[in-house]
Amino acid sequence: MPIATVNPATGATLETFEAHGGEEVERRIAAAATAFDHHRTTTFAERAALLHRAADLLDADRREIARTMTTEMGKPVAAARAEAAKCAKTMRWYADRAAGLLADEHPAGSDVADSGAVRAVVRYRPLGVVLAVMPWNFPLWQVVRFAAPALMAGNTGLLKHASNVPRTALYLEDLFRRAGYPEGCFQALLIGSAAVEGVLRDPRVAAATLTGSEGAGRAVASVAGDEIKKTVLELGGSDPYLVMPSADLDAAVATAVTARVQNNGQSCIAAKRFIVHSDVHDAFRDRFTAAMAALAVGDPLDEAVDVGPLATEQGRADLEELVDDALAHGATATCGGRRPPGLAAGWYYEPTVLTGVAEGMRIHREEAFGPVATLYRAGNLDEAIALANDTSFGLGSNAWTRDPAEVERLSRDLQAGGVFFNGMTASHPALPFGGVKRSGYGRELSGHGIREFCNITTLWHGPG
Repeated sequence: MPIATVNPATGATLETFEAHGGEEVERRIAAAATAFDHHRTTTFAERAALLHRAADLLDADRREIARTMTTEMGKPVAAARAEAAKCAKTMRWYADRAAGLLADEHPAGSDVADSGAVRAVVRYRPLGVVLAVMPWNFPLWQVVRFAAPALMAGNTGLLKHASNVPRTALYLEDLFRRAGYPEGCFQALLIGSAAVEGVLRDPRVAAATLTGSEGAGRAVASVAGDEIKKTVLELGGSDPYLVMPSADLDAAVATAVTARVQNNGQSCIAAKRFIVHSDVHDAFRDRFTAAMAALAVGDPLDEAVDVGPLATEQGRADLEELVDDALAHGATATCGGRRPPGLAAGWYYEPTVLTGVAEGMRIHREEAFGPVATLYRAGNLDEAIALANDTSFGLGSNAWTRDPAEVERLSRDLQAGGVFFNGMTASHPALPFGGVKRSGYGRELSGHGIREFCNITTLWHGPG
């Protein structure tokens, strides 16, 4: 895949970029390793000052970088501005809290006395150069939620961004440079996927984090496992959205629409499978269908547009295949199911609701990365939980109920990295983020995220 900015609203190529060759990749890895030797010795206060400066610059650049993201991958421009603001917030969150999150731990003397220690300390030390392989769907946020904690921990970063968002990748490199980070602390690698293995096998690269497809996760994990290097993987999701009879149905429907079409439906934690109790299924179906059909589809730079194009032509083709397969095997589209008329240019697809989805249809098993919702009927809570867990993924989940017993049961039995009650699944700097099953392993964000790329070191002191 060429490294290029292609506007998904028009299909026009705006700019192409020459991939970094072997010599340039080597120079950048060497610079990252050299920068780590210094950066790891800086104080939390020094690192916080740099990250606060980066957040301030990002706030000042918000409108410009939002437009860049929109023209590279098609998200509505208002959502792009919100993404930039969230990144600045997360930078400040880690700048202000990293010292506490990584503070030395002191086991009680009585707990370690039988080891012969007079005292012991647990210290979090940075690992080194971390390679980040990042996707296009949240081209700023996915990177910052790795970079902010990694840099505050004292690591340095190499970013291999998706090949269709090179402008955003280079912006991030420049942002950290303008903030005052020394050369090599954070760099973008303009390379294709085939070059990732060589970077990851380099002995100067200590660890890797990847957000992307299941296939990409397998490839990176395989190489990292062979090299015995730490990885964090955030992969696909097919998140369930359960609605029980006690739910506030109006709120559940309104949130369901946003939860499905956020980022044009291209989010791992977007709700995708809507599992609704029989008592409220038909009312939910009718209201949800009407709300999805009413969404404005069009130019994502238009502030009035709700849903823009899919990021790539192949992405739309993949989505069409899933929908067409479902329809051919007996599903019904209560709205959508086609390319919108009047938008010949660009990679648009109508917001779609599918009912009658069943085992044997591809969309029952595969992640639909676009504004397509599948709707299921559940006769009771047991059936709803079984449907929710009937997937190889386990990233996020939503549940709408005001019954305390149901809340307790769902908290225990839903197989996911997060369960969001009476609201939309979202990532937040204070909350750990990640999944189970084929959605990956490890956690981003919160204190758990900043410790992922640390050497958790035991310091033992004897009586001498």
